[in-house]
Amino acid sequence: MLVRVLISAGEASGDLYASRVVEAVRLRRPDAEFFGCAGPRMQAAGVRTIVDARSLAVVGLVEVLAHIPRIYGEYRKLSRAIGTERPDVAVLTDSPDFHLRLAKRLRRHGIPVVYLIAPQAWAWRRGRVRTMRATIDRLLCIFPFEEDFFRRYGVPVTYIGHPLARIVKPSLDRNEFCERFNLPRDRRIVTLLPGSRRGEVERHMRALLDAAHLIGKRYSVSFILALPTQFGAEKTSFWERIRASSIQVIEGFTWDALAQAELALAASGTVTVEAALLGVPMVTFYRVNALSWIVGRWLVKAPFLSMVNLVAGRRVVPELIQDEMTGERIAAEAVRLLEDEASRVTMRADLAEVAHKLSGARDPIETAADWIEKVWSEETVQAG
Repeated sequence: MLVRVLISAGEASGDLYASRVVEAVRLRRPDAEFFGCAGPRMQAAGVRTIVDARSLAVVGLVEVLAHIPRIYGEYRKLSRAIGTERPDVAVLTDSPDFHLRLAKRLRRHGIPVVYLIAPQAWAWRRGRVRTMRATIDRLLCIFPFEEDFFRRYGVPVTYIGHPLARIVKPSLDRNEFCERFNLPRDRRIVTLLPGSRRGEVERHMRALLDAAHLIGKRYSVSFILALPTQFGAEKTSFWERIRASSIQVIEGFTWDALAQAELALAASGTVTVEAALLGVPMVTFYRVNALSWIVGRWLVKAPFLSMVNLVAGRRVVPELIQDEMTGERIAAEAVRLLEDEASRVTMRADLAEVAHKLSGARDPIETAADWIEKVWSEETVQAG
């Protein structure tokens, strides 16, 4: 019996997880047909694209305003597909502003919803749990502290572990990496990770380049700027500064660039989880539009902004947010870690604890596939 699955992801990380879910479900149900909002990984996995996920990749309360007409147009495309193609089950991944609205539409059509990667309602916009309780058949959390929170609000929830815990690993050893990218093997590496979205990178690069300059005056290190595949650094406003700074740009090898680093300077987000899983000491940072920051500070109710610190339940890595994110502050934290081996050893031990907490008993992707089958099967029995 043909199973039709609407699957949607609006972030690069969600595209990765959803593509793995597609592969896992297909092994069980070769007749399954997938369509929806897909990024490059989902497209490569055979998801028929109604909407390209890259069209939704906008961050910031204010920044998103200019993109609302386009995003609403993409929402309408998916809404029409729900009505015309009648999926048997929907799998929504992250991007809650987009997907919780879509979940309401799916509920009206009687289509069960599995939601992978919980909205951060524990940090802000707690009112979203009402929509989640009314529209989601199973919420699959990837952070351990989320399960208790959503269960208290009556959302059907399961903690599955973080998918990256079983995925993240380098593809090259030290010698292969240095040879491929023409780096001296005996020099320490500092990897710069300004983000995956172009807007993030543009906001963060000036401070990162300032920090690299200050660190380079103290230490002889190799700087790597790690960017997503086909990012096109040469088309950015900071390209001339990169060339003048002798920074090696590497696109598409983030895990290798992290694994070989003595230290990472990383934008708060998924890459900090990747660094934690690889045991790489880091300094984290983030900057948004000034108005987004003012509004966000009033709305966000979380003790930390870095997911590494949230999972640990204490300050494990430095967080330099908004006005604190300057080249001087980043460089000062980096120099402290480069100079103090004991601090790096302590941080690695703390990161190992975080990695352990993120590792589920089973492969999270397999558990997600279990729930998709279960939710679809239960709906089929009820319909019958």
